[in-house]
Amino acid sequence: MGEKPCLAHAITHVLGMKTVTATSARADFYNLIDATLANHEPVQITGKRGNAVLVSESDWRAIQETLYLLNIPGMRDSIVEGMKTRIEDCSEDIDL
Repeated sequence: MGEKPCLAHAITHVLGMKTVTATSARADFYNLIDATLANHEPVQITGKRGNAVLVSESDWRAIQETLYLLNIPGMRDSIVEGMKTRIEDCSEDIDL
């Protein structure tokens, strides 16, 4: 399996995401799924009754996990601090 995509990657591509009509999506659905899985880029599907976005399950789970973690008080600051820490300075012990 490839590496886990990050939310930042998903967000940067949302505004410029590929857009297809519902009719086109229906006609080429399996290829659309394959491309979404391979590229980790969402596809907007437009229809007369509204629009939807197709994302891979792994990307959806990553987005949900990120939203959950960022809603824990102090977690955002902890992540930012952790990103500044050299890997050599990290501990293998987990404080619970």
